[in-house]
Amino acid sequence: MPLIDMPLEQLYAYQGRNPRPDDFDAYWERGLAEMRAVDARIEIVPSDFTTPAADCFHLYFNGVKGARVHAKYVRPKGAKEPHPAVVLFHGYTGSSGDWFDKLAYASLGFSVLALDCRGQGGRSQDSGSVVGNTHRGHIIRGLDGEPDDLLYRQIFLDTAQLAAIAMSLPEVDPEEVYAAGGSQGGALAIACAALEPRVKKLAPVFPFLSDYRRVWEMDLAKGAYEELSTYFRMFDPQHKREEEIFTRLGYIDIQHLANRIRGEVLFGVGLMDTICPPSTQFAAYNKITSKKRLEIFPDFGHEGLPGLQDKIARFFLGLY
Repeated sequence: MPLIDMPLEQLYAYQGRNPRPDDFDAYWERGLAEMRAVDARIEIVPSDFTTPAADCFHLYFNGVKGARVHAKYVRPKGAKEPHPAVVLFHGYTGSSGDWFDKLAYASLGFSVLALDCRGQGGRSQDSGSVVGNTHRGHIIRGLDGEPDDLLYRQIFLDTAQLAAIAMSLPEVDPEEVYAAGGSQGGALAIACAALEPRVKKLAPVFPFLSDYRRVWEMDLAKGAYEELSTYFRMFDPQHKREEEIFTRLGYIDIQHLANRIRGEVLFGVGLMDTICPPSTQFAAYNKITSKKRLEIFPDFGHEGLPGLQDKIARFFLGLY
């Protein structure tokens, strides 16, 4: 089999390269306390998009640092109450997407909440300095300030807050809330279930935002990870702060959150992935201690993985 990374037996043993800050747990407990203290001011507004099978809404809430965060909310008509819900997360720089693709889950009796990440392609605010989109540079946004100002800290907390909001909806069974997404969305599914451990099942696919130093050492700080290279070239061209920088990135490295997950995990990976290298994904997968299974696609990279979405749907239905 061709290799762009380690052999499979080494991948299963790999524990990651990026440093974990000494105060990592205290950092996230402080963040969760800040999130829980927010007056969320939840607002649910009917959408212009209507369908006979489901009701569609824009859901808004206040997140940490004063941002107004948006998610699409699709509620099936005629579903039993309470019923399961799926929280969905999108890829880097994207958005929650069209209403149409949420209807598949609604047809199975699931409510769906699909987050717009702050400052990316949807309606959520990036309140760090501007209202509106900042689109790229999110890994390094806040890297030169206090660790609590890292943008992905706020986005990770948004995922947990949205899952908790889903659990609070009267039509949703709080013990049957699931999380899913690919690439950045896969990373956010992991962060969501780590920071809101009541998430019962999650299905991350080729997750982003893991093991930054490994990405750098493989010379794959390109594409989605290009801002790592840009940061060093512009602000630390001789890498005199390399250890400091990677340690600070460790606060928002999903591999260090993975052991907090309590839900059951179905994890998809393509072994030819040059966007999110397999070893960086295994760094997170190998730290998950809850029930888990891995779906491996040896000849596939960062692309659609045939049949995987069907397996994820069956996994959430308890049929796989």
